[in-house]
Amino acid sequence: MSNRSLLAVTAAAALLGCIFAAVSTSDFMQHLDRQVHAIHCSFIPGAGKELGESGCKAVMMSPYSSYLRESVWGGVPVSLWALATFAFLFARAATLLWRSAESPPSRAETRFLFVATLLPVVMSVIYGFLSVTQVGQTCKVCVGIYVSSAAVCVAALLAHRSNESVDEPTPLSRYLPWFAQGVAFVVVLSLTYLIAAPKADPKKALSGCGALVSAEDPANVMLTLGSGEEPAIEVLDPLCPSCKAFDARLAASAFKRRLALKAVLFPLDPTCNWMVTEALHPGACAMSEALLCAAGLGATHDDDAALDVLRWAFKQQDKLRELAAKDEPAMRAKIEAQFPKVKGCLGSAQVKSKLTKSLRWAVSNAIPVLTPQLFVGNARLCDEDTDLGLEYTLAKMLSPKGKAARAAVKAPAPPRPAIVPVAPPPVAKPKPAALPFPTEPPAEEPAAPSDEAAQ
Repeated sequence: MSNRSLLAVTAAAALLGCIFAAVSTSDFMQHLDRQVHAIHCSFIPGAGKELGESGCKAVMMSPYSSYLRESVWGGVPVSLWALATFAFLFARAATLLWRSAESPPSRAETRFLFVATLLPVVMSVIYGFLSVTQVGQTCKVCVGIYVSSAAVCVAALLAHRSNESVDEPTPLSRYLPWFAQGVAFVVVLSLTYLIAAPKADPKKALSGCGALVSAEDPANVMLTLGSGEEPAIEVLDPLCPSCKAFDARLAASAFKRRLALKAVLFPLDPTCNWMVTEALHPGACAMSEALLCAAGLGATHDDDAALDVLRWAFKQQDKLRELAAKDEPAMRAKIEAQFPKVKGCLGSAQVKSKLTKSLRWAVSNAIPVLTPQLFVGNARLCDEDTDLGLEYTLAKMLSPKGKAARAAVKAPAPPRPAIVPVAPPPVAKPKPAALPFPTEPPAEEPAAPSDEAAQ
């Protein structure tokens, strides 16, 4: 292929990368409000838009999808910087292609173009590795970016090798303006994103959305997940995919170690939870029982043992839910085989009673039927902040200003019972006292007929 053709391929591959990165960035911005949105997940740019869980959603919700999360709500998505890089590469390749009609590009220009394409290649290798090893799922849109990165790099290399211009020594100062152009692409797009992206509610970021009636644990149902200084309570379901993702985001943040985090079990499974009508997470009741059994049902808890069970449950979620939907006794047998300590306790009246007390704690605090939920002190983290806005909101809530705002938050007082007017009971009239003589005179008897009348 000629040098012009290879430059055209380079520009086309960069444009394809722009499209994939733009789709990913658009999906990221839409999900900042934590509402239900369809997400693109296809090897065809802009196709495969669907609701529900997918590899693309798992990667987007992971802690590796954006940076600067503590200072920007949701952070700045990595896909935005990928978009800026591909846009710069497209502009460079298109410029060289347009100029080549009159004069071929210099070797320095094609060399710089090739070196610039190494950046998306290196980032693709890093993020592909994180996707497989840390997230455990693959994003099709991300794979499209990886393929575009490889294609633009190979095409730029071939374009440089096919460049027949004389290779003259080039001072470093020649490359600096080109490098500054690339930086300008990143800066301009980043500033545009910061202006256009949805913003957090400043008041909610400090004080949250609602509060607990009481954070006390009189029934000793909470499990310890962290040993920091700031009291916090997480309401979770061990077989909830969102709880698993939330746990990963919180663990990857810098705030997990600052929280004295406790967990309240709230399985979304009607087997034990009377507040749900369908099994959103089949087997969650059995898995919650296993956590309580591993921790011990007495006054003291073996929280390390409970954490081992929770990590295993998170790792095996899909298989456990599928097995429980078909055969819950088999699922319980699998738990006992994995953790022999819970045998004899799992399914017992004692652990069922303790799980009921955990659910009653949620009822007494008017907890929404939703998982996960996080309470920092008594203040409830807003639903939209448990996903991409987690680090930003925790940074605000744990700041001195946030502590003061949280201290002022009080749970709403329970409504007083309505006063229903009660009619007074009927008053019985006293019976008259019995008298020794009749109250009315007796009727007179008819007189006997006289003799005159008879005659």
